[in-house]
Amino acid sequence: MEVWIVIPARYESSRYPGKPLAVLKGRDGAKTLVQRTWETGMAVDGVARVMVATDDDRIADHVRGFGGEVVMTSDTCRNGTERVAEAVAVLDGAPDLVINLQGDAPLTPAWFLEDLIAAMEARPDMGAATPVLKCDPETYAMFREDRVAGRVGGTTAVFANDRRALYFSKEVIPYLPDPDVEAPPVWHHVGIYAYRPDALAGYVGWSPGVLEVNEGLEQLRFLENGAAMLCVEVDARGRQFWELNNPVDVARIESVL
Repeated sequence: MEVWIVIPARYESSRYPGKPLAVLKGRDGAKTLVQRTWETGMAVDGVARVMVATDDDRIADHVRGFGGEVVMTSDTCRNGTERVAEAVAVLDGAPDLVINLQGDAPLTPAWFLEDLIAAMEARPDMGAATPVLKCDPETYAMFREDRVAGRVGGTTAVFANDRRALYFSKEVIPYLPDPDVEAPPVWHHVGIYAYRPDALAGYVGWSPGVLEVNEGLEQLRFLENGAAMLCVEVDARGRQFWELNNPVDVARIESVL
């Protein structure tokens, strides 16, 4: 399959304005969030193109400065999936699979995307897929810490036996009668999506529903319209995974970097 990776990046954000240009320090020096995300995409095997889709000249100039490809999109995109769809529509070529690599997860390892691509190759019946990661106690503790502090942080997922998504939420689901259990049966949603072009085209034809609007989760548009999404289990291989949702997450991520 011909696979494209599109990184949607917008400057405006209610929780964290300018997030793509936030600088994160690690053993490899100080780099912006969008550059670290682009480097993840470039490390994925078997991908034809990696590009950043944005409506902001500051982000575009920065990406071009480190050698990345940029696609300019409108400022009317309501979420990353709409921005990815617009970017694909204006480019020449026809990919078999489009990966939406969210720009807020610099700890995403390349094998998460490779596993996602492999799962879509194995399931031609599925139009869209997304990775899920079993919560370890430390990650589960960060979920609970955010909720207690009133912060909107990571997203959890629940899915059926055949791995079709049932729901995604910014609440910690499912409910656990014993929240201090050692191995919580909670799945952390990794904000990456794989779409076949027809599924992506169908998405932009639907209006946002009540669940998507209230949760602020773009993938719920698929579920609200009866479209299946495959949840692909990935393995962190001992590494910690977390997204940059709030300024407090910078220290969390830098400690891993």
